[in-house]
Amino acid sequence: MAVECLQKRCCLAKGRGFMGRFKPGFALAALACFFWCIIAFIYNFSLVPVSHPRTWFNQTKLYNLMSGKKRHLTNKQTIETSSTEKKPSASIITEAISTHRYVAHPSNYHFTLDEPDKCKQDPFLVLMVPVAPHDVAARDAIRSTWGNESSVQGKAVLTLFLVGLSGGAEAQQQLEEESRQHRDLLQSDFVDSYFNLTIKTMVIMDWLATRCPQATYAMKVDSDMYINPENLMSLLLSPNTPRENYITGYLMLDQPVVRDKSSKWYVPEELYPESRYPTYVLGMGYVFSNDIPFKIVRASKSIKPFNIEDAYVGACLKWMGLNPSDAPDPSQFQTYVKDSKSTDLSKIITAIAGSSEKVIEFWQNVNRRK
Repeated sequence: MAVECLQKRCCLAKGRGFMGRFKPGFALAALACFFWCIIAFIYNFSLVPVSHPRTWFNQTKLYNLMSGKKRHLTNKQTIETSSTEKKPSASIITEAISTHRYVAHPSNYHFTLDEPDKCKQDPFLVLMVPVAPHDVAARDAIRSTWGNESSVQGKAVLTLFLVGLSGGAEAQQQLEEESRQHRDLLQSDFVDSYFNLTIKTMVIMDWLATRCPQATYAMKVDSDMYINPENLMSLLLSPNTPRENYITGYLMLDQPVVRDKSSKWYVPEELYPESRYPTYVLGMGYVFSNDIPFKIVRASKSIKPFNIEDAYVGACLKWMGLNPSDAPDPSQFQTYVKDSKSTDLSKIITAIAGSSEKVIEFWQNVNRRK
């Protein structure tokens, strides 16, 4: 309306000879009309809602931040889903994540490298070695020493290594090449860390229960351990050694639960409320009848997992009503051996060597004496 009014006034002025002479009254009326049109225009514009520039900036910035976060989560979830074939991967990534999310039951993981046919030859004893993906030296040391023994006292022996996620495409490619070369690598899709050793142990138990139930005995043994296969086999072939519900090693009795948060063995009360652990066998190396893995996996459905793997196995055994057995000669399960020359390694079953070099040294010292 304001625009139309202005146009009409201009036309009238033109019709009367706007460039000519006109009356003062008409000029005043035209000027008043002009100002009225300006006021009307400003009023109409003020009725349009205008967002404050700062408010718009903040909303846009917030939206972009949230959108970026959403894209990040979506990409992460897509990667995890594709890498686990719709199975959840490890719930604990590092020690910093809330412990209530710790998931150790092996049904949550699957094998990305597997040797499902390894037990077709019915091994009597299976040695399962948890090892870090990058620790090729430890695996090679074992392959060249006690892990190279495929037959001991006429009984078939099988040695396998278990690793978690490698942490990169190049590392994974190297692992796959190593697997093709040696055919002794198992890999599962959990994050390989010290905190996840319980997961690692439960995956070992699951492999034995599902891929190798025909084996008579098995042993979980750390990668820095020296093993004397002859002495181990003598123990297992003894008529006094049970073939069911049997587990032995270095016994840990009445051990207190560590509540010091600065300790690597710290366990919060929410994961394990008792003040002491049940009797368990030290995780460096324990041997068991091969009916045990299936029973431990079954028990783990009822026992809340915590991050001390050997104590957790002890908790599962307690739930099953089983106690670890004393070794006939407890001195055969040694902890640290600093000097192989001062210890008669020919009489022991296990000892902590501490490094791949020491594993080779211990092995050579014993075999020189033969």
